Amino acid sequence: MSDPAPPDNSTQVAHLAAARQAFANLRPRVVAGDPWALAEDFGIGPEASWGPREVLAHTAEMLPFWLGQYERIIEAGLGPGNPVPFGRTADNALRLGILEHDRVLPLRELFDRIDAGIERWERRLSAAVAQPGEDQAVGLHPRDGVVPATFVRDHFIVHHLDDHIAQLEEILARTS
Repeated sequence: MSDPAPPDNSTQVAHLAAARQAFANLRPRVVAGDPWALAEDFGIGPEASWGPREVLAHTAEMLPFWLGQYERIIEAGLGPGNPVPFGRTADNALRLGILEHDRVLPLRELFDRIDAGIERWERRLSAAVAQPGEDQAVGLHPRDGVVPATFVRDHFIVHHLDDHIAQLEEILARTS
């Protein structure tokens, strides 16, 4: 019996490649604006305001976090009756702690982590062999409920990267 055909992730891989290039294109502009002030409030409340360092620190940490969650859902390979609990919400203390800690790292390190994180996602989604159950694996997110693994890929990575690219563009436009 042959291995199942891998899922067609070509659209997502192309989107990730474009996001990777967008971060590479933003890098010189963000570096030129340094030193960036650290946000006084980088939480989730209405007064929260992120600068480039908070955006980059969050982007760098979210890529490996959500890849691990994606793999966890797929490895469980459970059907709709038994979704595996996964994920976190924006107010997660560990998420905020990593953001607070990593936002003071050198910009080159943050950009390098983002590049490596996107590359890992590209490699994973380009894998030649799908894992059993990958196409029907579902998870239970604390806010979004029962969702397929592809929701993690699309919502928490592909579209979320676009959000942070736009966020950096807006910050740079305001400061130029």
